[in-house]
Amino acid sequence: MLLLVARPSEAHFKLQSPPSWMSQDIGGSPQKLGPCGDEDDGTAAATPTGIVTAYQVGDTVTVTITETIFHPGFYRIALAVNDRSELPPEPATDAGNNYACFTAVYTDTPTFPVLADHLFPHTAPFTGPQTTTVKLPSNVTCAHCTLQIIEFMSDHGLNKPGGCFYHHCADLAVGVDAGTPPPPADASTSDAGAEPEPGSSGCSCDLAPSTTTTTPVALALAALALASRRRRS
Repeated sequence: MLLLVARPSEAHFKLQSPPSWMSQDIGGSPQKLGPCGDEDDGTAAATPTGIVTAYQVGDTVTVTITETIFHPGFYRIALAVNDRSELPPEPATDAGNNYACFTAVYTDTPTFPVLADHLFPHTAPFTGPQTTTVKLPSNVTCAHCTLQIIEFMSDHGLNKPGGCFYHHCADLAVGVDAGTPPPPADASTSDAGAEPEPGSSGCSCDLAPSTTTTTPVALALAALALASRRRRS
């Protein structure tokens, strides 16, 4: 007689880059609980890495994932600027084909905070890591943004927690907090010892018109020259 033992649901993808905000085991756990795989489900030591990856405004971010257990589906990338609560809700899903998770809503023209949608759609296992790039908005700066990558799994039952999705996040710093110095408040409060801009005098004040000043020494020399001309004449 064969004894069938129910196994707990395992991890399904691992975030390779940017570095994850959370430690991951070989399969990518923890990743069930949204928005970022916050649970400690016993399959991984859920320890924050403390890694914040720096980018400049408008930079391109390379995102690489490895799917550790195959299920048909696709991925989505979104960005929260100030707080994770800004991340969009998970897409609506429908059951079908005797699965609770069968289809999910996506768009081919994503708008912020979604940066990319319906990524890596597949119905067969990948042969290796999958990589894409997303462009950061040109008007976003932050000290601690959250880049979220979620996977929708078709032909799958509901995760507890997590529903039809697995989740990973990376912490980013974008703009002034990533190395771009802020502009000076105004010229009157700028550092007097700062180097001037190319082509400038380095002075923020108005320059008075130049004038000619006659000194006593100059008057004496002029008198001597006049006397010499009189003697010659």
